Amino acid sequence: MLAGSYRLLRFLDPLLRAWWQMASLGITARLEVRGRLSGRPRSVLVGVLTVDGHWYVGHPNGPSAWTRNLRAAGRASVQLWHRPAVEVRAVYLRDGEERDAAILVTAAQQPFPGNLLYRAARRHILAVGDYLRLDPLEADVSEAGPS
Repeated sequence: MLAGSYRLLRFLDPLLRAWWQMASLGITARLEVRGRLSGRPRSVLVGVLTVDGHWYVGHPNGPSAWTRNLRAAGRASVQLWHRPAVEVRAVYLRDGEERDAAILVTAAQQPFPGNLLYRAARRHILAVGDYLRLDPLEADVSEAGPS
């Protein structure tokens, strides 16, 4: 069920990006990460979930090209609609409470009709979903040295 939805989203990607630029798409943000093989910047629209003030992203059908790139790079840039991009550190979530919380909140935070798909596929996503926490690097100013 979700695989067909993602094929449709890939087909509609140019239209969705234009719509996102003009009017937002709920929790959708632009994530830019370096390709693990090419080293070139790759951009994808993702849903940014929020749990207890932390940001999460993931793919419900397991590892995808962009989640593999994000895991390999360990860092990315996230741009919420009409806000400056934020540099983040990506932390892979293994099975456990934090990962489950990020997955379970998806159905509540995803706009219609995505919320229905995520609710219907919850058991599948809990079994195979590939999720990461995004920690903003702004707090790591000590790494950059004195200004």
